[in-house]
Amino acid sequence: MTDKVIKKEKKSSLAKRSLNKFLDNKLAIFGMLVVIIMTLMSIFAPLITKVDPNAIDMAMINQAPSGEHIFGTDSTGRDLFARLLYGGRISILIGVVSAMTTSIIGTIIGLISGYYGGKVDTLFLRLSEILQSFPMTILVMVLVTIVGPSVKNMIVVFTLIGWMAVFRIVRNEVLRLREETYVQVNKAFGINDAAIMFKEIFPNTISPIIVATTINIAFFILEETGLSFLGLGVPTNVPTWGTIINSAKSITVIQMYKWQWLIPGAVISLFVMSVNFLGDGLRDALDPKN
Repeated sequence: MTDKVIKKEKKSSLAKRSLNKFLDNKLAIFGMLVVIIMTLMSIFAPLITKVDPNAIDMAMINQAPSGEHIFGTDSTGRDLFARLLYGGRISILIGVVSAMTTSIIGTIIGLISGYYGGKVDTLFLRLSEILQSFPMTILVMVLVTIVGPSVKNMIVVFTLIGWMAVFRIVRNEVLRLREETYVQVNKAFGINDAAIMFKEIFPNTISPIIVATTINIAFFILEETGLSFLGLGVPTNVPTWGTIINSAKSITVIQMYKWQWLIPGAVISLFVMSVNFLGDGLRDALDPKN
């Protein structure tokens, strides 16, 4: 039996073991299903409801949940169900794109820093320490205030300040993997550094990157919600989960029209918890030590 066949069998066995561990985790399965269902509902919002999320109906102001408006309406008569569906598009988009870009940047910098070490490693490590020395939310608020509120600017800001966690994970893995025999053999055969980093070392760091990316999605969605609630995230005329909460922050709404903040809060909490359940399940399934 050749080495390639043995490697394939080992990978197949490891993949089956990881899949079985994931399927045995009921919370992870629940989280995955909720994330998939809520994401698909947001994507296909025009097929689920024909109501314009920004349509103002002064005759339907502050209507409680009913057959016509299952989640009720807000203080301008806008349908909350439609706004949550369309708002999910933007909020989930911000979370996913920001998490993907931070993972890409963090992975590339982590590979370079961990592989070369020395001054290169020190430079990136000190840069990450400087950025992490500031409270994340305050740093985001300052940058968003400078560049202005928009979906694009929010993604850019999240990307600029969110790569450190993935960077440290990848760097630590590379510091360990670069001493492995197969890496030293590749160096001895004169294979260039880029090929060693991205073809030999990178595949062995994918598992922690996937987990970190999943967790970052939940984090960035919460950040968007918090900033939009404060009026610093996405413009208030754009329906997102954060701007929906923002429109329900008056004391009158909080006291008398509770569905306007309870239902959006429950939707956001459910999605974020589900993403975290999924991330925890992936971490346990992909961890070879378990």
